[in-house]
Amino acid sequence: MSVSATSFIPAYKSRIDSHLETVLTFPDSHSSSLFDAIRYSVLNGGKRIRPVLTYAAATAVGEINLATDASAAAVELIHAYSLIHDDLPAMDDDDLRRGMPTCHIAFDEATAILAGDALQTLAFEELLTVAAHSPQLCVQLLSLLCRGAGASGMVVGQALDIAAVNLSPDLQQLEQIHCNKTGAMINASILMGAVSAGADSQQQAALSEYGDAIGLAFQVQDDILDVTGTTEVIGKRQGADEALNKPTYVTLLGLGGAREKAADLHQKALAALRTFDSRADQLRAIADYIVNRNS
Repeated sequence: MSVSATSFIPAYKSRIDSHLETVLTFPDSHSSSLFDAIRYSVLNGGKRIRPVLTYAAATAVGEINLATDASAAAVELIHAYSLIHDDLPAMDDDDLRRGMPTCHIAFDEATAILAGDALQTLAFEELLTVAAHSPQLCVQLLSLLCRGAGASGMVVGQALDIAAVNLSPDLQQLEQIHCNKTGAMINASILMGAVSAGADSQQQAALSEYGDAIGLAFQVQDDILDVTGTTEVIGKRQGADEALNKPTYVTLLGLGGAREKAADLHQKALAALRTFDSRADQLRAIADYIVNRNS
């Protein structure tokens, strides 16, 4: 593989940022703290790994198109909403995100809740634009997003994560939490990109296997960085999980064991792409990036 993540991620980030700027342009009559909070939470940087995966998956099976753009925007809007709510006092009670005050600190708690609510519905509204040229594709994409973001995916993962505080789940239980909380939306991002470009059922199955592996790898690396990183580099409070007494891969496996787990998941992700040609090299490079990132 000759592709480096740095060779395409900046272009994809630029593309999605430009699209999000358009999506989040509200009429002057709507200029209120709510819309300021929405833009603050989405347009304040971030790795954009989910939309990048959407674009890379589309590239692996076909070509990026308008449905891919809508999918990439939708997954990032869902991600932004989830971070706003995840940071709330009733959840993880964080005051720093991406190196900046979290939404409820920069504005207030009620505004943050409403901004998250608005971003969630805006994600589905964005996908509805696909219906103008392909109602069937629109329904497919909506179904994938619902499954990834809702009570069978990210939301139930967050509920399980909260319930596990001060407990000692085993590795299988921890993986159940993170396959839902983190992995479900990463998987949805990949499949939505692939479906937008015409992926067949075999390609979708292989990409789902890839998504399962990198979704867990992403969380394992997050847990490692919570111990080894610095607040300045990772953009959120270092040691936050330990302070909340949350179970992590590091607490279960130790730092060395967690690194071995990330390496194993990395290899599983690459193996899942064995039937794809060089067009999937971007996905292979993202797998490398996820387990080697420092923020």
